[in-house]
Order: sequence, then structure tokens, then C-alpha cells
Amino acid sequence: MNTKHTHTASTTKIEVSNAPRDPVCGMEVTGNSEFRHTHQGRTYYFCSQHCQAKFISNPAQYLAKATTNTVTPNESIHTATHHHHTAGVASDVYPLPATKSGGSTIYTCPMHPEIRQDHPGNCPKCGMTLEPLLPELDEDENPELRDFQHRFWWTLPLTIVVTILAMFGHKLHWFDARTQTWIELVLTLPIVLWAGWPFFLRGWQSVIHRSPNMWTLISLGTGAAFVYSLVATLAPHVFPDSFVSMGRVAVYFEAAAVIISLTLLGQLLELKARSQTSAAIKSLLGLAPKTARRILDDGTEEDVPLTHVHVGDQLRVRPGEKVPVDGTVTEGSSAVDESMLTGEPVPVTKRVGDKVIGATLNINGAIVMRSERVGSETMLSQIVQMVAQAQRSKAPMQRMADVVAGYFVMAVVCIAVLTFLSWGFFGPEPRWVFGLINAVAVLIIACPCALGLATPMSIMVATGRGATKGVLFRDAAAIEHMRKIDTLIIDKTGTLTEGRPAFDRTVAAPGFTEAEVLRLAASLDQGSEHPLADAIVQAARERGLTLDKPDEFESGSGIGVRGNVAGHTLALGNTTLMQQQDVSVGVLVPQAEALRTEGASVMYLAVDGKLAGLLAVSDPIKASTPEALSALKAAGLRIIMATGDGLTTAKAVGARLGIDEVHGEVKPADKLQLVEKLQREGRIVAMAGDGINDAPALAKADVGVAMGTGTDVAMNSAQVTLIKGDLRGIVVARTLSEATVDNMKQNLAFAFLYNALGIPIAAGVLYPLTGWLLSPMIAALAMSFSSASVIGNALRLRGQKLR
Repeated sequence: MNTKHTHTASTTKIEVSNAPRDPVCGMEVTGNSEFRHTHQGRTYYFCSQHCQAKFISNPAQYLAKATTNTVTPNESIHTATHHHHTAGVASDVYPLPATKSGGSTIYTCPMHPEIRQDHPGNCPKCGMTLEPLLPELDEDENPELRDFQHRFWWTLPLTIVVTILAMFGHKLHWFDARTQTWIELVLTLPIVLWAGWPFFLRGWQSVIHRSPNMWTLISLGTGAAFVYSLVATLAPHVFPDSFVSMGRVAVYFEAAAVIISLTLLGQLLELKARSQTSAAIKSLLGLAPKTARRILDDGTEEDVPLTHVHVGDQLRVRPGEKVPVDGTVTEGSSAVDESMLTGEPVPVTKRVGDKVIGATLNINGAIVMRSERVGSETMLSQIVQMVAQAQRSKAPMQRMADVVAGYFVMAVVCIAVLTFLSWGFFGPEPRWVFGLINAVAVLIIACPCALGLATPMSIMVATGRGATKGVLFRDAAAIEHMRKIDTLIIDKTGTLTEGRPAFDRTVAAPGFTEAEVLRLAASLDQGSEHPLADAIVQAARERGLTLDKPDEFESGSGIGVRGNVAGHTLALGNTTLMQQQDVSVGVLVPQAEALRTEGASVMYLAVDGKLAGLLAVSDPIKASTPEALSALKAAGLRIIMATGDGLTTAKAVGARLGIDEVHGEVKPADKLQLVEKLQREGRIVAMAGDGINDAPALAKADVGVAMGTGTDVAMNSAQVTLIKGDLRGIVVARTLSEATVDNMKQNLAFAFLYNALGIPIAAGVLYPLTGWLLSPMIAALAMSFSSASVIGNALRLRGQKLR
């Protein structure tokens, strides 16, 4: 599956390192490496003796590969502009793990993915800070976040002092009016010219790129307030007497200072929140072990970095270690926990010839494996690529304020210019002074405070309200999208079910009691480290049963365990083990099949060669799941279950919960394709899951919903997290989404209403009839009142009833 790319004429040139590379593995090495070999008059350097030996055995093979993959320093690498994205993994190969030495980092805009460059900066369309296309595990703190923190905290005291002087200076009589004006100017200069400089720069860029946005409004509003106040301070005589208040021409340094400080604070919160968007990929990258234990040809072993592992290497994986790469078991057997990648709650027994997946956890046995897929070819790397591609291909939501803002900015600027010219040519004397003052009043009353606060205040209150109900929204887009979903895809393990093995029941054969079957099985299982055995032992202890110590304990290769307990020979395992022991299980086959149909794992117990009973261990359905599904169906949602578990088990769980559409044995890529298929059909899709295998689908869905009881990767990939893992939280989230979007629309209406009324008055349309003019002071008051009304309306969400 390929991603379609549309190449533009504009390209980004990436510098390629001149450092020597190992021709076998491609890793950068130094000229001081002790591993080197001269071939045909040229010296080649290697990262290890292993790579050196491979090269010496067949130089032509690796030189041909190196020639194919080499990019000279004079060549430029062209980045594709992603105007259209299709299903599947990106054709760009993302390295695993990402390292700072791996080449130039490509930066892109979260809202406009087609913007890409090889250095940090701001998006020319929206002004948003660009972020790495693929994050690095060891990347430093965002330099812009650090810079904005310095600007905010160093100038915040100045803003507070300027505001206090402006509001109470005339009452405190600390200084005469003119001296106070100059003090406010001196204090405001570093705020505007240093702290606010990035905003003015972005505003200027929006003009250059003909893409008016919020930064245009902010720079115009603060710039107008500051320039007006600066003129009033330097040349107060140019203003008519009507603008003199409390012994001086009114100035609005505090308006410019407060707007800049509040904008800086908003940027700090946004940058911190956005830094978490790459946490999913970082979590995935962190799953891979740092080293692997390689077995050399002479039988010796060495620990090597994961990047030095090649296809065909023999690797030893000891108990408690992670499987380094994808491959096949060549020696030994063990139970491997694959839940972090497959979602399967029960560890899988791996024997000679079985496939193992990189980053899964080897639990209780030592195995030797042959590496088959390394680097970007491993399943973990493929999941990383799918998550990254899904995140970047998600279309940015154009909020109502952003859509209107571009037209609003141009309209305000045009009105201000028209006001200035109209008063200059047709107004009373001093005509041009009146024109300047009224134009400034137009810009000040059109300051984007209310417009800028309309959405964030609603979002802020809504996220707090949701948190009290166990629902965490990652961003505003999730809140806006949640009300629109009509299809919900749900993972089984850990989402519908508890996600951990639990003892289900015991069925005794004739001549045995259920308690005796459980006691004997638990006594034998004390010697096993398998999670299913733990569930049986725990169940026996909870029932107060006395357990005996097992003797001559023996674990079969994935078929069960054997041993002696209290003088009896026991065998506990599947049908294959019973056949080896010549034990007939026919009398309990109907009960076993019924339990399997319900999704349980069944083990038979034989005592002294005779069937004693069976034990069932299952992954129980959460108590809240039936009620949650009923509420979601009542809300009109189409419910689909997609799980990595077997189809029989999946259908059994679906039948118990009334879910008609069930997909079993699906891989991460299959879940991603299911989401994309439904989206192509016009569905608004939400995906609910808890495992790493759900991460690509969670990222691609219109709204990803993660269980708080699941993995960090799932929570980092999703836009919504249910802290308690209770699906009823989805209903709460939809209700809150509807209320929040309604509240945002009301706030925007308030903001535009104030501007619609205030701008004409500020322009002086009432002057011919009443002789009234709106000074910038009144404009600032109106601006503050509009902001207060928006905040007050947003706070109403705190009392919103959530069903």
C-alpha cells in the first residue's frame, strides 16, 4: 500500500553527512574504527567485527548495496507535498529508532501537512510552530517553548505594574499625569518590542503570504493600541481636548501589554499540549530493546546495539528480556507476552519453528531465534509508520473562528482605512486627527480578545468538566468531532473485557468434586509461571483451599504440566496432553465446547490416569459494558467489534453483548483499513481500544478513544481517554461535545455582535446625528466587556447536566 504524493516545484535540500558508513549495516562510523578492511585499493570501516567478517566473505554483495543506497553530498532530497493521502503505510520509511545522527529532521505543520522544511520555523499559512515529522526519543525541550517562557515570566511583572498604574494611578497620586504616562511607556516598551516581537513577525508573515489569521488580528490590535499611546505620549497636542482625561490624553499601554502577556500564556499552554502529540510514537519507539545478545559462529556470545542486528543472525533471548527483532525460534521454548502488540491477554507458547515479534516480552524460558525482519521491516516499525502516517494524514479541522477570521481581518482593516480617509476629507477640523483617532478606535474595538477567547474558554471549561466525569479530551478538535460520530469500532480485549485472565469455573467428572479438582490443579500449577496457572492458583487461595507442594514438576511444550501431588500423579493441560496420557475426555467434551464458545480457555485435569474434570479461564466482560452498549445504540451509533482474538471467541463475545458486526483475527493494519473503509463510505468513525495494536486505528479515526486502564501508547494515540476504562464515558463525551459546540457558537455570536455594533460607532457613524465619538478608552471598555461576557457564558458549562 502506497501513499500518493504530489510533488511541487519547491524542494527542500537536506545536507548528507560525509562521515564513513559501514557498507554492511549502513551505520555511521569514524575513521578511527579498529574494524577496517582494504578492498581494491580502498579502505572500508565497520562498526563491529561481525560486519567486518560479513564484508570480507562477500565484498561484491555489500558494495552493490552501498552503491544503490548512497546519496552524494551534492544531491538534494526532495520532500513530497502530501496533498492527498490514501490507506496504508507511508512510502517514506521512518527509521527505528530515530536518532539525531540519522540525518536532517523534516518539520511540518500539524494543521497544514503539505508544509515541510528541513529546519524549525512557523507555518506560512497559519503561523503555527512547525514540529518534527517523526519525533526522536532523546529530543530536547522545545526551544520555542523555552523562549516563550523567558519572554512571559520576564515581562509579566512589567505588565502587572503597567496595569496597576493605568487603573489606580490617578487615585494613588504617586506621579503627575505626564510622568505616569512616560513611566507606562518605558515599562511597556520591552513587553511590546521584545515579548511581543514574535507575534508581530507572524502578523507580518501573514500579510506577506496573503493568509490573514489570528496573528494578523493580534498584531493589529496590540500595534494599534501601542502606536496610538506612543503618539499620545510624544505629541499629546495633536489630539482634541475631548480626549484629555485626568490631566492627560488617554493612553492604552496596559491594553497592549495585557494582550501580549495573555497571548504568551496561551502559547505556553498550546506548546506544552502539542508536545504530547508525539508521545504515541515515542512510546512505540521506546518499546524496542536497546541491545540484543548475538551468538557468533564460534559459539561465543556478545551484546550488540539493536542497529547492528542483521537478517540471519542467531540471537539468544533470556527470561525477562524483550525479543529484539522479528524472527523464528530455532531452539528452546517459552511463553511470550505479545499483548503490547497483538492485544492478546494470554501469553503465547513459542516452540521451535514458531514466529516471534520484536519488542514482545519473553516470560519464563530461554530461546534462540533467527532474525528475519530488522530495522524498518519489523512489525513494531510498521506500526510506528502507520501511526505517524495516520496522524499526518488527518485533515485539519477549520474552526468557525478561523474561517471567518480572514474575512473579518480584511474587513476591519478596510473599515479603519475608510474611516481615516472619510474623516480626513469630509470631517470637521481637525479632520485628519479625528480620522486617526477614529481609525485607531476601530482597530482597538476590533481587537481579537473576545474572538480569540470564544473557543478556548469553552474548551477549557469543557475539559475540566469532562475530567470530573472521567473523560479526558486531548484537544479542541476531539470535542468538536465527538458529537458527529455515527460509527464506533470497539476492540474486545481490555475495552469490552477486563483484559486479564480470570478463573471462570470448574466442571468435575463423575467421582470428583469441583473443589477437589480446583485444589489439585492449583497445587500442581504452583510450579508454573504461566498467567493461566496464576489465575487458577489465585482462585483456589481466594476460596481458602489448602494447597500441597508439587513434586517432579514438568512443563510440557505448550500442552500443559505434569507432576505429583500428595501421592497422586497429575496431568493438567489440553486435549493433546490427555491423549499422550491415554486419558479419555469424551464425557466432558460438550461442556468444554460450550465454554470455548463463550470465549474461555479450557484445561483438563487427569488424576492417576483418570479424567477428574476441567477448568476454564477466561477474560471476563466488564460489568459496565452491557449498559454502555445499550446507551450507545440508543444514541444511534453503529457498533462494530474488531479484535485480534480468534473469530469463534469474538463472535461468542459479540453474541453475548448483542453486537452483530464482528471482525476477528484482525491485525493493526486491518483495523486501520477498516477505519479508512468506513470513512470512505462517509461515516464519522470513532475507535475505542486499549492496546498498542489499536494505535494506528486510534490515530486515523475521526475520534480515537483509549481506555485509561490500557497502554500508554493507546492513550497517546487517541484524542479521548476514558480514565476508568468505562465505555459509558463515550456517551458522556458526546453529550459534553454537543453542549460545548453550542457554547462556542454562542461565544462567537457574542464576539461578532459586539464588533458589529462597536465598529460602526467607533468609525463615527453616529457623529452627524448625535455628535458622539467613541474614544479608544470606550473602545477598550467595550472590548473588555465583550471578553467578560464570553468568559461568563463559557463558565455555564460547569453546571451542564451530563447523562
